[in-house]
Amino acid sequence: MIQIQKASLSTGVTMNVALAGADDAPPVILLHGFPESHRTWRGVAPLLADRFRLIMPDLRGFGASDRPQDVAAYATDTLVADIFALADAMDIDRFALVGHDWGGAIAWAAALRGNRRIERLGIVNSPHPWIFQKTLIEDAGQRAASQYITAFRAPGMEAAIEAMGYDAFFDKSFSKHVDLDSIPAGERARYIVDWSRPGALTAMLNWYRASHLIVPPPGPTIPLPDWVVKFAGRLRVPVQIIWGLDDKALLPVQLESIGEVGDDVEVVPLKGVGHFAPWQAPDQVAAALAPFLGRA
Repeated sequence: MIQIQKASLSTGVTMNVALAGADDAPPVILLHGFPESHRTWRGVAPLLADRFRLIMPDLRGFGASDRPQDVAAYATDTLVADIFALADAMDIDRFALVGHDWGGAIAWAAALRGNRRIERLGIVNSPHPWIFQKTLIEDAGQRAASQYITAFRAPGMEAAIEAMGYDAFFDKSFSKHVDLDSIPAGERARYIVDWSRPGALTAMLNWYRASHLIVPPPGPTIPLPDWVVKFAGRLRVPVQIIWGLDDKALLPVQLESIGEVGDDVEVVPLKGVGHFAPWQAPDQVAAALAPFLGRA
C-alpha cells in the first residue's frame, strides 16, 4: 500500500512523498521526470514493494510539492541537494537511486559527485549528461528531436500552454510516446490537477530554463564545450540503464558510448517501449530493477 506524507527539507522546500514497502527494507529513492509526479512509478512500485523501501517524491516544482518561481531555485546543485536532504528527512544513510527523464538527469548528477551515500544507480530513459551534450551538437537526429527544450525555455511558454488548454497539452506531451487510449481517464485528470496548481507551469518549465545544456538550432556547426572535451568523470557505483528503444525524444545514440561512463554499467534495452517506460512497461522495468537493486 502506498502512503503519502509531507517532508520538510533542509533545502527550504516541502516535498510530497509517496512511500511503499517495509521501513527496514533496503531503501530506494525513485525520481520522476517532466511533466509528471511520483505517479510515474504507479505500476512499478507494487512490483518492488515486497523487497524494498520505496521513497517516491514529487520533485520540487511538480505535483503537490513546493513550487518556487525563480529559475535559480532549479539549479542542478540545488536539485541534487534536495535528494540528500530527502534522505536525511527519511532517516536514511545509504540508498539506491533510480531516475527517469529529468529525475534520471538529477540521479546522474548526484552519482557523478561521488557521494558515498549512493550505493547503486538505476536510470530509465535518461541520458548521461556528457553523452547528451555531445550528441546535441554532433548528432543531427538528436539535435532535431531536442528542439522542444528551446521552446520550453521561452518566456511565453506558460501562456501558450494555457491558451491551448491542459487537455491539448496532455495529448501533445504524450501522443508521440504512447497510445493515449492506454492512459486511464483518472490518470489524465491527475496530471491536469497538478498542472493547474498555482505556479505549476512556471515551476516545471524552470527545470529547462535553469539547465546549462546547449541546444543548437538545426544546421549550424558549433564546437563542443570545454567541459565535454575535458570530461573525465567515471562512476564507481554499479549502474543499470533501462532504455525503451522506441523513445522519440531521446534516441538510441544515447547508448553508443554508455559503457565508458562507469566501471560497472549494465544496459537493459526494451523493444517496443517508448520514453515513458515506467508506466508503459512497468513489469519489464521492475523485472530489471529487482535483481539489480537486490545485489546491494
